[in-house]
Amino acid sequence: MKKKWLLTIFTSFLLVSGFGANNAVEAATVDELKSTAKQYIGAPYKYGGTNIKTGIDCSGYTRYVFSQLGISLKRTSKEQYTQGTAVSKNELQPGDLVFFNTSGKGVSHVGIYLGDNQFISATTSGGVEIDSLNDPYYWGSRYIGARRVATFTTEEAEQVKEAAIDFSVYVSRGEAAIRLAEALNLDTTDQNSPFIDVKPESKYAGATTALNKLNIFTGDSNGKFNPGSPITRGQLAKALVIAYGLELKGEPATFADVSKEHWAYEYVAILASNGIATGREDGTFGVDEYATFEHLDTFIERIKNAQ
Repeated sequence: MKKKWLLTIFTSFLLVSGFGANNAVEAATVDELKSTAKQYIGAPYKYGGTNIKTGIDCSGYTRYVFSQLGISLKRTSKEQYTQGTAVSKNELQPGDLVFFNTSGKGVSHVGIYLGDNQFISATTSGGVEIDSLNDPYYWGSRYIGARRVATFTTEEAEQVKEAAIDFSVYVSRGEAAIRLAEALNLDTTDQNSPFIDVKPESKYAGATTALNKLNIFTGDSNGKFNPGSPITRGQLAKALVIAYGLELKGEPATFADVSKEHWAYEYVAILASNGIATGREDGTFGVDEYATFEHLDTFIERIKNAQ
């Protein structure tokens, strides 16, 4: 069975929670979005409320739901209306934020579009509920626009992305965990993985659990390890530096694609200063490119020889 992975093949999972407020990012699946949003149907409304149990307002609700999916929204509906990119009504997709003028003074209500002209929001009359976007009695005439702050994938889209990667060449996070655990001679008998997408019966359970205990591998903002996702050279650099306790030796090497502001700068610099990884002829490191099995095995072998 093919492994499924949720992030775009151009985005590393470690950066999921670091997107800019004005850029749409790829998040979870449409099904995850809907199930997360719908599980709070009936939650009570409270003006200014942020607690899903004791009372929450419209923007507090959208903010809460999106936070469960690793996406940060601003606090008020007016502020959320400044995030992401504008979307026309005929191009709405599940997960788009839809806005309404219910006060006569501009943006005053926000909800989450679910598809089929339906949206879900925290209302003053019924708490969290699903309504029709084109409701002729109320919402239809008050609709003023939509914003896209995230793109939610479908199962079909995930399979297409997976097919674009040759996992016989490029190493997945799960396979990297197994090889690294073996190289470190870690005890992998504990199968109670802390990651929600790595079940005890998974072949990755022991390795991911052992590596997590040492803080070598951590999950994303949703508590997932994403074992079927490809690992980048930057992510691999971080894992190796932490795993082997490597430290910077001398002046750090510079690479055209790894600025000092890049999240992986320190790890790449340390790996390079120890002679474990080198740059390319064009002066780049390939920090965001996928690591191959050859890269992984070569790096581990070099580290062992250097110790």
